[in-house]
Amino acid sequence: MYKLVAFDAYGTLFDVYSMGQLAEEFFPGQGGVLSVMWRDRQIEYTRLVTMSDPSPQGSKYYLPFWEITIRALRYVCKRLKLELTEQKEAQLMAEYARLKAFGDASSVLEQLHQKGIATAILSNGSREMLRTVVQSNGLESYLDQVVTVEEVKLFKTAPQSYQLLIDAFSFKKEEILFVSSNAWDALGASWFGYDVFWVNRSNLPFEEIGPLPTYQGSSLSALLELLNGNNS
Repeated sequence: MYKLVAFDAYGTLFDVYSMGQLAEEFFPGQGGVLSVMWRDRQIEYTRLVTMSDPSPQGSKYYLPFWEITIRALRYVCKRLKLELTEQKEAQLMAEYARLKAFGDASSVLEQLHQKGIATAILSNGSREMLRTVVQSNGLESYLDQVVTVEEVKLFKTAPQSYQLLIDAFSFKKEEILFVSSNAWDALGASWFGYDVFWVNRSNLPFEEIGPLPTYQGSSLSALLELLNGNNS
């Protein structure tokens, strides 16, 4: 049914809260709050950059995702009145660079490859960030391409970011299934015209604007069950 299944990286394949244990060691009682606020501020900064100058040539405010992630961490520590030393910052960022993949990520990617379906990542992440996290989880052999918005210097949900998949693979929109655990990302991809599988691990409500995702399930494994059903 689909020639390409493309995955968001952070939150979808890789657990953005898996650094929470280290954050808790550094800041007892604050690790969980820090992790959530760090992620929220990170995404907020990507939106500010893109919305403030959505130029087809790229935003003049563009910063690599790695730099945005560092600055989001610094902001949140100031907001929570936590002392972020250079050493703690370096260790937290090193942990972020090697976020743990969700338990079913490897097997799902491997089985898609075995079916002859192309696989890719489409991410806000910078190229080096993505290379590191993919390699540290041993997923490189299961991915045909890792596509980053660095190429257009506009973060998701800018249409130019989703267009990158078509440019990279020369498939039609209807031949691509986009997979994300982030409801805002799933919505942006739907507005662009992709069929979307929303990985709703926490049984959350979907956004109150825009169309519902084409499919949804509670895990990446549910995506495989869907594709097996469609191909049977």
